[in-house]
Amino acid sequence: MVRQRATTMILLTLLVLVLTACSKATEATPPQQDTPVEESGTQTIEHLKGTTVVPQKIERMVVLSAAYIDHMLTIGEKPAGVNVEVRYGGDYLPYFADELAGIPTVGSADSPNLEAILQIDPDVIVIESRTAESTYDQLEKIAPTIVLGTEWLDFVDDTTYWTQDLLTIAGMYNKVDLAKEKIAEVEQQAKQLKAKIEQLDQKKLAYLRVREKTLQIYAAKGHPTNTLLYHDLGFVPTTVTPAEQREDLSMEKIADVDADFVVLEIDPNADEYLNNINASSLWKRVPAVGTDQVYTTDSFWLFKGWGAIGRSEIINEVEDMIQ
Repeated sequence: MVRQRATTMILLTLLVLVLTACSKATEATPPQQDTPVEESGTQTIEHLKGTTVVPQKIERMVVLSAAYIDHMLTIGEKPAGVNVEVRYGGDYLPYFADELAGIPTVGSADSPNLEAILQIDPDVIVIESRTAESTYDQLEKIAPTIVLGTEWLDFVDDTTYWTQDLLTIAGMYNKVDLAKEKIAEVEQQAKQLKAKIEQLDQKKLAYLRVREKTLQIYAAKGHPTNTLLYHDLGFVPTTVTPAEQREDLSMEKIADVDADFVVLEIDPNADEYLNNINASSLWKRVPAVGTDQVYTTDSFWLFKGWGAIGRSEIINEVEDMIQ
């Protein structure tokens, strides 16, 4: 009997110890919350200046590049403020004018109007690397500032480089899939036109720019518009087309342009020099001149080559050119 009581006491003591330990464990571990953790409402963007935190839902984005205007419109977003191009009249670029109607302009990329940007109260500002060299610190004081783009020729062998900034901006709006669809559409459009160009017996092309006091010939690569023409669409460079960087073309060398097609971009202040070219007997020796295959562009191809909307317009123009 005594042994039975002792056993009972030991069991009761152990039970008390177990209950006490459970009680302390419960106090140390707070109960699980059924309410989900609230999201931060921000996103972190990697760019040329490092990383920047911006709102998860962006309502007012100011962009200081024609390419970034194109990117936003491509994914169905409108900027809250846009840059202008002084040499083209200091207004909206014509091929975006209708869609940008009423949107504030904020100076040029090289010389942004800080007061105008401040009045917009943007969530984020997106600029190119060349703009960052002079105004990044000032813009960063107004709103989180993202620096995209690259130094000249870093993308020389990458024919899809133009898509990178589009995908970055699309990611900020959670629209990467839409951006990829638009990229695929433009690539398919180019592929179909390339098939037509491949059927041409003569497909040498020179992309020329008439400036105030000189004529320039663009390279086979080094810019998205160049690679669109010579890589994506399959035109053949002329014997004087440089490989990577545009070059001046003297009057004496004009006759060396053995092009079946000439695309001519003319600066607003270049009328006098253009008249000199047209009057030159050497110009008349260019094959494309003799066959009336010289096509004047709208002077914005260098902007258009960076965006899906612009590239599509170039492709349509080239298709009309080869008919």
